[in-house]
Amino acid sequence: MIAQTNWKRNLYILMGSQFLVMSAMTMIIPFLPLYLQELGVTDPDAVSVWSGLIFAANFVTAFIFAPIWGRLADKYGRKSMILRSGFGMAVVLTLTGFATGPWTLLLLRLMNGMISGFIPAAIGLMSMSTPKKQMGYSLGMLQAGAVAGSISGPLFGGVMADIMGFRMIFYITGASILVAAFVVLFFVKEQFEPVEQKEKTSTIDDFRTITAIKPIMALYMVFFIVQAALIGINPLLSIFVQELRPGGNVAFFAGLAMSVMGFANMGASPILGRFSDRKGHQYVLLFSLLFVALVSFPQAFVTSYWQLLVLRFLLGLGLGGLLPMINSLLRNHAPVGMESRTYGFSNSFMYLGSMIGPALGGLISGVFGIRSLFLFSGVLLMLNVWIVYSKVIPRLEARRQSAVGVSK
Repeated sequence: MIAQTNWKRNLYILMGSQFLVMSAMTMIIPFLPLYLQELGVTDPDAVSVWSGLIFAANFVTAFIFAPIWGRLADKYGRKSMILRSGFGMAVVLTLTGFATGPWTLLLLRLMNGMISGFIPAAIGLMSMSTPKKQMGYSLGMLQAGAVAGSISGPLFGGVMADIMGFRMIFYITGASILVAAFVVLFFVKEQFEPVEQKEKTSTIDDFRTITAIKPIMALYMVFFIVQAALIGINPLLSIFVQELRPGGNVAFFAGLAMSVMGFANMGASPILGRFSDRKGHQYVLLFSLLFVALVSFPQAFVTSYWQLLVLRFLLGLGLGGLLPMINSLLRNHAPVGMESRTYGFSNSFMYLGSMIGPALGGLISGVFGIRSLFLFSGVLLMLNVWIVYSKVIPRLEARRQSAVGVSK
């Protein structure tokens, strides 16, 4: 384990690096359909189809490869996986600026998903080097850095695309991620000691071993449902804003609705993380899920844009108590020597939710209307409340009482 005097330095460096990576990755999202038009796809229906495929491609390969990178991280160290992802994405994103058509762009997005994992590897490194009493605060701070990047990226990307053109943005994103990788290479310290495996195991064997420990499988399901419930709304949010506020500047006001949620998330994550270190990660997770679910339902009934804006801000506050808490609980219950594999499988569930959510959201919206998405999201989040209350907390309480009995 790394010396405790180094964990805060690593935390601040990785926060800054995650900000750069998330800024770079989200710079390109707003104008992918426009870039396709520049590459020769002019038919509106074809642009929609290609945009969906290219957006999903990144998640498909990331879903497949996340457990593989987790296994290698347990064998070779978490820092090595951060560097693999950082330098790899820098190359792939730079090459994306040289794309010659939609098939080339699709292939490069598949490659990007395959080698991605910078942020999960950073979470794994910090979870292993942070004292357990400060785990929630540490992962909450990392979350704040990533969210700050996701807020800034689309803004910077839109401005620079207007000034420099689309291809130049990919060169800038590649350079930004390259800087982040070099910062990690020279300034992040990890004293990695691999745990010897008694016998070779397959990915399926690893999954069975990890999920045999309660409540890890329940936490994976919570992660999956959170992503599906919340990401499923995002692609259609601009249409809902247009319904609430007909007229110009729809993109700006849709972006503002996303940004206020991000700012609230960024501010709440460290505070809720520190609070969870004192009161218990599972309880903050439970009440955050309940709060997010209760805030989701009223969004279906808003009559003005400003009502939606307030509710999205409140939603962001609750989000600050979700992912850092899940990651903290996973770290506390991961098998020794399989910590990164535990995170690798959790990331696969996250990517699966990110794929299924928008597809399911589009289907539900088409049948029942956009407002039904908020009701559906609230129901899914209430299901998560039940999972945490009935499957996670009782297991942790039983384990705590067992530990108290042993100590006596």
